Formats: sequence, structure tokens, C-alpha cells
Amino acid sequence: MQQDNLTTTKIMGIINANNDSFYEGSRFKGLDAIEKINSLIQDGAQIIDIGGVSTKPGSLPISQDEELQRIKPICDLIFKEKIYEKVTLSIDSYTPKVIEYALKSGFTIVNDITGLQNDEVVKITAKYNATVIIMHMQGEPQNMQVNPTYKDVVSEVHQFFTKQIQKATQFGIKNIILDVGIGFGKSLEHNLSLLKNMDSFLDLDCEILIAASRKSMIDKITPSSINERLSGTLAIHLDSVRRGASLVRCHDVKEHHQALKVQEAIDNI
Repeated sequence: MQQDNLTTTKIMGIINANNDSFYEGSRFKGLDAIEKINSLIQDGAQIIDIGGVSTKPGSLPISQDEELQRIKPICDLIFKEKIYEKVTLSIDSYTPKVIEYALKSGFTIVNDITGLQNDEVVKITAKYNATVIIMHMQGEPQNMQVNPTYKDVVSEVHQFFTKQIQKATQFGIKNIILDVGIGFGKSLEHNLSLLKNMDSFLDLDCEILIAASRKSMIDKITPSSINERLSGTLAIHLDSVRRGASLVRCHDVKEHHQALKVQEAIDNI
């Protein structure tokens, strides 16, 4: 199983079309975003995740219209230059208007941090036969890190996934990916429990995405700035792949591609 996971692991690169995402190195607009997408493809990304709103702890929501204004220039260039023919594109949003515009522009994945709470998002995803990423989050970005509490975080996230998979299926969504939501309404202990028990979600028969790139849990283990967390990120992501994750969302595509290839070579000897 470990060998299969590693040989089929897909890398998702990140593009943020906003000025307040927590990692400055992921922020791009217009033609700069297209250049970065092409660079990420060369570095080994099979999927590009593009979003226009920061969802870091404490961030505030913006209007659908403002979000669309941020994402529209990139979507238009993607459609014009047929970037969707070179790479799979994911829209990181939970607002129907933005999601539909992206899906019309060649995107085929909806990355919903609210885990399909909005029925309109479910309907649009099904309408375009798109894949959905169902993420677990306790609370909302502006308050999710204010004393997050669980009786059993692994069990509760599993129950949430079971319920939302059923909802997605009832609406006609065929392809589902699961994301435990590292750092989204979780303490360090919660994050570590989810990582250690990643294989607990394999019985749900969906691909599992791991997305801990440069997140603050690394700083809580070993004090480090955002720019100093690549090593910790690689440690988390490689371990998660060995425990069942088959999709890695990261800022540092080239480094992840190399690390995964080396791990694959070791396992396949």
C-alpha cells in the first residue's frame, strides 16, 4: 500500500490572488499568476489550486463580488491560453458565484473549506461534474482557533466526512477528496492526532489530501517563521503519504516533487 500511495501521489501547487494570504510567496495576479502556474507545472505540479480569499486564522470574509474581481483576471487568462489543457485546476472558494465562474473557465475541482455546507455549492459542483474537496473546519476562519474543543477529534472528523459524502452523493457528485483541515479549528494536539491517524479515513473510499504547508503547527513544535518551515512541512507531508494521503497541497512544489521521488525510490528498491 505504501508503494502504491507514493507512486500515485499528486502535487497541488498554490496560487493566491489576494494580498493577505499568510505566505507571501504564494501571492500572484494576472500574467504573473500564469507565469507561476507554468513554473509550478515544470516543477512537478499536476494540480493548481487558485483562491482569492485568505482563510488564515482571524481572517474576515469578503463579498462574492470582491472575490470574483480578484479571481476573474486569472480565470480569463487561463481560459484564453487554454491552461486547463496542461494542468488540472482547482478553485479554492466556498462562494457559488466564484465557483461557477471558475468552472466555466476550465477548472474541474472545487476546494471547499466549509465542507459543502452551502447547498448551492453542491448543486453547482454536480452541475459541472466537478470533483469536490470536502475539508473539515470547526467554526469560521475569524474564530476557528479560539479554544477549539473535541471529545475525539479523529472520530468527529470521520463522522463529518461520512455525513458530507452522503450529501455530495445525493446531489450527484461523483468524485470526492477529503481534507482533515490541519489548522482549521484545531489545536496542535488535534492536528497531531489527525496526522497520526490519517489511515483512519481510508475506509471512506475517497482520496485524502494533506495540506499542512508552512502552517503554524510547525512553529508550535519548533519555533520558526513562515519562511523557515519547509523542512517541517516535508516531514508532515511525507508521513501523511505513508499513512494513506495521495494528494499533497503545498507552496514548495519542486522540493516536494524531489522528496516524494526519493521516498518512492527507497520503497521500490
